[in-house]
Amino acid sequence: MSNARTARFSRRGLLAAGGALGLGAVLTACGDDKKDSGSGSKGEAKSGPWSYKDDRGKTVKLDKVPANIVAFTGVAAALYDYGIEVKGVFGPTKTKDGKADVQAGDMDISKVTILGNVWDQFNVEKYAALAPDVLISTTFDSAGTLWYVPEKSKDKIAKLAPSVAISVYDRQLTKPLQRMWELAESLGADMKAAKVVEAKKRFEEASERLRKAAKANPDIKVMAGSASQELFYVSGSNLSVDLEYFKSLGVNFVEPSEEAKKDTGGWFESLSWENIDKYEADIIMMDDRTSAIQPKDITEATWKKLPAVKAGQVIPRSAEPILSYDKCVPLVENLAAALEKAKKVS
Repeated sequence: MSNARTARFSRRGLLAAGGALGLGAVLTACGDDKKDSGSGSKGEAKSGPWSYKDDRGKTVKLDKVPANIVAFTGVAAALYDYGIEVKGVFGPTKTKDGKADVQAGDMDISKVTILGNVWDQFNVEKYAALAPDVLISTTFDSAGTLWYVPEKSKDKIAKLAPSVAISVYDRQLTKPLQRMWELAESLGADMKAAKVVEAKKRFEEASERLRKAAKANPDIKVMAGSASQELFYVSGSNLSVDLEYFKSLGVNFVEPSEEAKKDTGGWFESLSWENIDKYEADIIMMDDRTSAIQPKDITEATWKKLPAVKAGQVIPRSAEPILSYDKCVPLVENLAAALEKAKKVS
């Protein structure tokens, strides 16, 4: 991916490239200057009318709570944790060996119709056959572009059912977590269930643990990376929903300069494998998505020479977090644990 080609990418194009290459920086966050509205019918009986105002400011109104839900895989996985099951999914769901993708969470993928498993793939005919009541996805830009809904077929898809978007743009992790909670509640989830209440409590406890670990280890430098065959990508924290939250808790991140990120619209810096020692880091968080090369499969000598790698201070990072408290707890705990035991090696 040359700089010239990258420079021609639209924001949507950059996100597409990120989906293909496993770029951690393709997620977003930082604070929210817009006022969010909750659902219009939190926890109503399933027989009653349903409305929900999403993060694009659009309100969907239906005569009854949606039963035939189609969602981006990660959204479906979050709803599943709250007891809401979907009929169809699109996005990374099944790996090449037939197992559930990391983004599918605890869902039984044999029980959902997979409309598309990779970027730009969405079977509109199968979608129509599901008689969808609503389509739910995330959005990574201010325009409200639905994540993993192909540009070429978005108009056909839009005619078949209304859509709902949860924004992971220009905000920290806690905001979309709350919005997903509200959405699940509106769909009939029992938000007072012991498992649900306990997960939220564990998330809050994990966050406090991370805050303390960061305060006790202010000199430990953390780098968020993602690997492809040709390039290594270093994410800045200001456009990543998880990293921005971790940063707010005091974590000291490697931050590529704006100049270094300009060819990607400020998302990340692309480095050749020869130059991956550009930044000093004590802990490296590596993109765990199946589209990214995993640490155990990296054969580059320059990687193996990095101090954090030699010290065994490499941890996984869920670059597209499943937005349920249950799934976000280990993300926070893993980083806290790494900080607590990390040695200064840079």
